[in-house]
Amino acid sequence: MTAGGRVDTDSAASATSPAEEERMARLVRTIEGEIVPRLVLARRVRRSNEMNKERVIRAPDASDVTELVRLLLAHDVAVASGHVEAVRARGATLEMVCLELLAPAARELGLMWEQDECDFMQVTVGLCRLHQLLREISGEFRPDATQAQTLSDRNILLATIPGEQHTFGLMLVAQFLRRAGWDVWHEFPDTPAAIMELVRNNRFAVVGLSVGCETLLNNVASIIRAVRLGSRNQSVGILVGGPVLSVNPDAAQLVGADATALDGRQAVEQADYICSRRGAIN
Repeated sequence: MTAGGRVDTDSAASATSPAEEERMARLVRTIEGEIVPRLVLARRVRRSNEMNKERVIRAPDASDVTELVRLLLAHDVAVASGHVEAVRARGATLEMVCLELLAPAARELGLMWEQDECDFMQVTVGLCRLHQLLREISGEFRPDATQAQTLSDRNILLATIPGEQHTFGLMLVAQFLRRAGWDVWHEFPDTPAAIMELVRNNRFAVVGLSVGCETLLNNVASIIRAVRLGSRNQSVGILVGGPVLSVNPDAAQLVGADATALDGRQAVEQADYICSRRGAIN
C-alpha cells in the first residue's frame, strides 16, 4: 500500500505465482472447451424435446378418407399410396392408418355402391387398389418375437360366410392377429362344407367368421352349430364380425358365438380372451 492508502495493483499482480496462473489458465480452458459446449448441447436437446412435445400427431380424419376414396376410384394405386404416406408423415401410426383410414374407405366404397353413386366395376377396382395398399404395408405387421413364442400354440381360422362379398375387413383383421403372434388361416369358402372340412382336419383354437349382410345371419347360426359339433377341437372358440355385427353387436349371442369384434384391435383382444378362457375351462 502507498503512503496515501492506495493499493499498489502492479505489486499485487506481480505477487501471483506462476502455479496459480497455470491453474487459472487450465480452468478457463476447461470452461471454454468442455462446460460451455455441454451447456449449449443440453439447451439444444431441451428445445428439441419441447418442440416434439408441442408437435401434435394428427390422426386420419373424414377428409383423409374422402380423399383416399377419390384417389382409389380415379387413379392408380401409386397415387393412393402417396396419400397414405402423407398421412403417415404427419405421425399417424400403422394402427391409425388401418383402422381410421383404410377400413373407413372400404366402408365408404360399399356405401357408394349401395347408393348407386358408383357402379359395380368402379367399386371393384377401388377395392382391389385398397387391397394392394394393405399388401404394401403388411410387411410392417411383424409379430413380436416374445409374443410369437408365447402364442405358438394358438391358431385361428378366419373365413367369410359363403355368399359374403365383403373381404377387406377380414384381411385387415388377419394382419392385426398376425402382429399379435397368432397363426392365421384365412379362407373365402364357397360352401359351408368347405368350412367343415377345414375344422375337421385342423385343430383351431378359434374360428372367426365374417358376415356383412343381415340376410346371412341364419346361415351363420347353422354354421356355428356345425363347427362346434364337427370340429377337431371340441373346445373351439367362435368369434364373429363384419358390417352387420357393427350395427347389431347383440346378434353375436343370437347366432351362438362366444364374442364379436368390430375391428382388428378388438379381434386380438377377443381371440386372446376366448382362448385363455377355454384353456382355463379345460
